[in-house]
Amino acid sequence: MDATSVNILPGKYCNSLTDYSRFVTREVKIGDVAMGGNNPIRIQSMTTTDTMDTIGTVEQSIRMIDAGCEYVRITAPSIKEAQNLANIKAELRKRGYSTPLVADIHFTPNAAEIAARIVEKVRVNPGNYADKKKFDHIEYTDAEYRAELERINQKFTPLVNICKEYGTAMRIGTNHGSLSDRIMSRYGDTPQGMVESAMEFMRMCEALNYYNLVISMKSSNPQVMVQAYRLLVQTMVAEGMNYPLHLGVTEAGDGEDGRIKSAVGIGTLLEDGLGDTVRVSLTEEPEAEAPVAIALVNRYSLRAKKIQELRNKNQEVNSLPPGEGWGGASHSPYEYKKRETYEANAFIGDHMVPRVVLDLSKAHLKDPAVLKDAGYLYSPVLDKYNMADQSVDFVYMADELPSFNFPGNLKQLYNYATWKTLKNKTNCHPLYTLQEFVDADDRCSALNFVRITNADLDNDLFGRIPLAKNLIFVLETTELHGMADQRQFFFKLEEFGLDLPVIVKRSYAFETERPEDGKTESNEALSFREGLGEAVTELQLFAATDLGALLIDGFGDGIWIDAPQLPPSVITSTAFGVLQATRSRISKTEYISCPSCGRTLFDLQETTQLIRSRTSHLKGLKIGIMGCIVNGPGEMADADYGYVGAGPGKITLYRGKEVVKKNVNTAIAVDELIDIIREDGNWVEPAI
Repeated sequence: MDATSVNILPGKYCNSLTDYSRFVTREVKIGDVAMGGNNPIRIQSMTTTDTMDTIGTVEQSIRMIDAGCEYVRITAPSIKEAQNLANIKAELRKRGYSTPLVADIHFTPNAAEIAARIVEKVRVNPGNYADKKKFDHIEYTDAEYRAELERINQKFTPLVNICKEYGTAMRIGTNHGSLSDRIMSRYGDTPQGMVESAMEFMRMCEALNYYNLVISMKSSNPQVMVQAYRLLVQTMVAEGMNYPLHLGVTEAGDGEDGRIKSAVGIGTLLEDGLGDTVRVSLTEEPEAEAPVAIALVNRYSLRAKKIQELRNKNQEVNSLPPGEGWGGASHSPYEYKKRETYEANAFIGDHMVPRVVLDLSKAHLKDPAVLKDAGYLYSPVLDKYNMADQSVDFVYMADELPSFNFPGNLKQLYNYATWKTLKNKTNCHPLYTLQEFVDADDRCSALNFVRITNADLDNDLFGRIPLAKNLIFVLETTELHGMADQRQFFFKLEEFGLDLPVIVKRSYAFETERPEDGKTESNEALSFREGLGEAVTELQLFAATDLGALLIDGFGDGIWIDAPQLPPSVITSTAFGVLQATRSRISKTEYISCPSCGRTLFDLQETTQLIRSRTSHLKGLKIGIMGCIVNGPGEMADADYGYVGAGPGKITLYRGKEVVKKNVNTAIAVDELIDIIREDGNWVEPAI
């Protein structure tokens, strides 16, 4: 093993929590497209066609490759599909495509051994490759456990030997929801169990002198996924390993939710320099996944280029040397613990859900309808506001004064100089610069917000701040590696013993030139709409990464997304989407929906939209929608209800991991699912 390139300190999971650099991994050859080492982060996706449909699979693969996929994964659930991979590969090569193919294997060692002779890489799941998943709890003695491992080793060794002979790479892909009964019995449903599940197979490979490995730790819960990858790297480093990492969030769903959830998990790890290939799992056509993955990954290649440019100019880039700044004694990157703060004015901090701030200073402040973007719907007839599920807590007005009355539960933030002039300060609070707050002759008795940066903590001015239980920091950054800069701020607060609440603010600028007036159908307008769509996607991905990475570790009592070029409604939706994905604040139904593949037994996209259309008002429920038993009760992990393909035209319905109804006709399956939710007392009629 080439351990000289393991560049992480013992006991750590990345080079530094405050300096961006990639974890150097072993280079793995996958056909002509190498992964790891100094290679760029690779993009991949998975086909959704029937693997026996050679031409359909080839044509879908070509669409994926043209969209940016550098590897194409194809399911091989049985021997016949594994054998047909040869026909698919031959047709792709005939059409001039040499992209490496990956066979996705579950349960069937014989299929894996055939596929490994054909394609460039095989993926095996240690939870169901020669191991069992029947939800049985068995207490193993150490001797019995070793005996089970030896049995698995005997089943697994032939595949390893074939991979060595044919130069085939292998991904050992652990999934949170499909840990074997053996692992579950000893380690439980935990990140540690996920890591040990993979490490067992990795140790078997190394014992056979096979090192052409890629590793993944996937979950539909980004928090679990992030903790598992971090623990994996720490464990690998301790054993002298540095295998490339395949990043992905399973069953992320579709649309905005799928993109945000994926970015929370994948982006958090990319921020720490982890990850050598990315697959974004969306319940959409597979060619739609690659552009999302590319947008996530390109951010880091651009950042690395910018860092190098600054270094070439001898400009400072890093806040701390690599390896330093690992946080206070209470911080553990391997488990969730919310930062402890005081509760300010019974509204923010402590046990309160994170608050949302929205900038409306540039809105039309003469019409109360403008508050719709903030989640407050005004009825002129009743002269009252109705709150939506996603209603913000603060609106930033800067120096602008509205000409209408605000709802009583919506708080307003004004720049300090303007706030001082207000005659009625009810629900109105000042936002100070650090200098203004230190020098202020007038402060709010309820809540005071102070703009601050990580660098400010090292200035003499910070030591002059008058501390009180109504003080909230608004944390800003302009650093290239902004998430790490803001994370270091929280470490310093702990070092100083300060427990005041913090709102994390991130600002984004996008290239979206508006067309000239009167040219709504012009090329300029079309270009703007396309640019706006790209900007919205980037906002979802970047905000989910930057804010989600902090929230997932328990940092932040509120979030403020600043994106002046985008509609406020988009910002509101994104903010609540990030909070939902990090399980910090639930404001809607969560769908754990697999991306479909050749094993899927019904139209997953259509069914997901149907279920969403009838259940999206059930705030707080988690519903799993799975194409087959492979992505069934285990992959749904912590879903409240499940809808799983059982056979052509047949569905099995779950309550948690318990089967409630088997072989339900697809024509009535959604109605049956709703009946189960209703029986449990969790159904409410949608608002008209």
